[in-house]
Amino acid sequence: MDTGRTARTQPAAPDRTVRHHRLVLDGTEIFYREAGPADAPVVLLPHGYPCSSYQFRNLMPALADRWRTIAPDFPGFGYSSTPAPDRFHCTFDGYAELLRQFTDRLGLDRYAIYLHDYGSQIGLRHAIAEPQRIAALIIQNGDIYEDELGPKYQGLREYWEHPTPQGRAALEAAVSEAGFREEFLNDVREDLAALIPPDLWTLAWAQLHTPERREIMNGLMEGLRDNLDWFPRYQAYLREHQPPTLIAWGPQDGYMPEGSARAYLRDLPKAELHLLDGGHWALETNLDEITTLVRDFLTRVHS
Repeated sequence: MDTGRTARTQPAAPDRTVRHHRLVLDGTEIFYREAGPADAPVVLLPHGYPCSSYQFRNLMPALADRWRTIAPDFPGFGYSSTPAPDRFHCTFDGYAELLRQFTDRLGLDRYAIYLHDYGSQIGLRHAIAEPQRIAALIIQNGDIYEDELGPKYQGLREYWEHPTPQGRAALEAAVSEAGFREEFLNDVREDLAALIPPDLWTLAWAQLHTPERREIMNGLMEGLRDNLDWFPRYQAYLREHQPPTLIAWGPQDGYMPEGSARAYLRDLPKAELHLLDGGHWALETNLDEITTLVRDFLTRVHS
């Protein structure tokens, strides 16, 4: 029946599909997730401990209409392979070099980078080596100020100062399903803890429970002591380059409380600081809020 009206074509919905890929770098298989248009501005998402690219599974499609989001699993984590120690060093330096090789392979020459947990240490080492690539920083619970480390660091700091077999045994005990559960819940209120899915620690333990991977995790925790010597270098990079920066922080974090977030303003006085009602894994409890903040920020500085 002819109604005399012209049908209007509805605009196609943006493709927010997350795709899963693998590539090989120097004999090490790297798994990564990707979403968004191939020609869109890039957001690089290095993960923290003891998680993997899985931690960004919800943020990636939330940005994928306008940005190309890419999240690799580091060697020894997630679905990437576990290289022999003589082939790849699973250290902060090794992972920073991996980021360079990974971005080179994908032809990425400029991107915003999301800094969280261990990913902040790795991402900032990469930024120091490749400052021309960094379009912006999104910082979420990634500590680089020694005087603002939270109370949960006390046991580690005692071990760094006086390493003993008992202290090493405590590190090893933390690399467990129960230890991972504590990492993910990490001092958030009970109502927020109910929003953090147990899939996080059960998947992390399933992926990291082999002897080889447990030893990598222990080595990284020991390596945090040497990482303190990098803190002034991270801070110097921020002061010198002043990258556009969004800080979205969950202060209910025994490792990285509110002071750890505010300390960034010493070196980045123009950074945008937002304190959330959440904790270390705020993408699980404050996803909508973080997505809104990130989209607004990236629209202004990287779109």
